[in-house]
Parts: sequence; structure tokens; C-alpha cells
Amino acid sequence: MTDNAKREAPGRYSFRVVGRLDARWADWFDGLAIVQGPDGTTTVSGILRDQAELHGLLARIRDLGLELLSVQSEPAAR
Repeated sequence: MTDNAKREAPGRYSFRVVGRLDARWADWFDGLAIVQGPDGTTTVSGILRDQAELHGLLARIRDLGLELLSVQSEPAAR
């Protein structure tokens, strides 16, 4: 697999943000899981198909004015 193909492969991502988003926001985040943390943060997580989808999700977080605390990624299970 080339380096470019590795970057385009699906992956599981978790985005931790400041504030509480409830499950109603799942549609805004294309059905990704939304979990509220006990510390006043929210984690949005799920499989993203490629870098374009990753950048789109980051833009949505920005557009909501959310403070991004962390991003974690791992290869999607095949």
C-alpha cells in the first residue's frame, strides 16, 4: 500500500470537545456516536471514510464554535 493509500483508508476517529452536545446533534455529525463525559466534555466518534470526511468534520466542529481538546485515530477494523 502506498503512503497516499494509507491516508485515504477508512479510520476510526474520536474528537473530544469542551461542552455538552446531546444525541440530537448526531444528524449534524452524520450519525457518529456522541458521548457526554462527566467533566463537561463531549466525545464524537466513529468511522470516517477518508481525509475529505475528516476535514469536513473538523469544519463542523469549527462552525459550531467548539473548542477541540483532542483527536485520536486508529485504523478501521476490516
